[in-house]
Amino acid sequence: MADLKHARLLLEMARKDYRALMGMADSSIFADEIFGFHVQQAAEKAAKAWLALRGSEVPRTHSLGTLLAVLGESGESVEPYWRLVEFQIFAVQYRYETISQAADAIDRADAVRAIEELLVKVERVEREFL
Repeated sequence: MADLKHARLLLEMARKDYRALMGMADSSIFADEIFGFHVQQAAEKAAKAWLALRGSEVPRTHSLGTLLAVLGESGESVEPYWRLVEFQIFAVQYRYETISQAADAIDRADAVRAIEELLVKVERVEREFL
C-alpha cells in the first residue's frame, strides 16, 4: 500500500533541492561539490518518493543505483534516470573533499533537466492517487 504522506514529504524535499539547483547555475559562486550534492539529494528523495508511492519498502540508502534498481525490479521504467547515478559520489565523498581541478565541470543545465524529468515522472505517479 502506498505511503502517500511519506511520499509527498520526500517529493516536496526533492522539489526544494531542485529549486536550489535553479539558483546555482554560476559555477564561480557555487562549487561543483555543492551543486552535485543537491543533484544527488533531489534524485535520491524523488526516487524514494516514487518507491513510497508504489507501496515498496524504501531502502535506507543514499545509493541512487540501488534505488533505481529496486524501482526497475518492481516493473518501473527507470532507464532515463540512470544518468543521475554519476552524482552518487556527491552523497558522501565530495561532501568532505574537493573535486580535482582536472575533473570535467558538471553540465549544470543537463543535470537540472535530468532532475526535472525525474520530478515530472514522480509527480505523474503521485497524480494517480488524487
